Amino acid sequence: MIKFAYMINRIDGISYDEFVDYHRQRHAPLFTSIPEARQYVRKYAVSHPVPAPGYPVPAFDGMTEIWFDSWEDINNFFSSANYKELVQPDERTFVDHDSVAVMVTEEKVIIS
Repeated sequence: MIKFAYMINRIDGISYDEFVDYHRQRHAPLFTSIPEARQYVRKYAVSHPVPAPGYPVPAFDGMTEIWFDSWEDINNFFSSANYKELVQPDERTFVDHDSVAVMVTEEKVIIS
């Protein structure tokens, strides 16, 4: 399985709480509403830092993880009209694209 991990920060002008709310309550439902999400995406998760005394301040405001079975599924999803016309433009309403860090991995679960 291939996983995309996007480390993201909010755009200027919105608070952290507004960012988290938008990511969870508006963007995630939009992402999952397109048929291609059910067809090609195996798992989708959004995460946000929680207070962790004694640990460094997080470098990012959130993380999005998307799992796929194959490169064909990845290409079909990201090239779909619904993703390009609905989901991708919405990302720019709350994500600072200049600060996004991406890691593409082949996940190996050790403990589940």
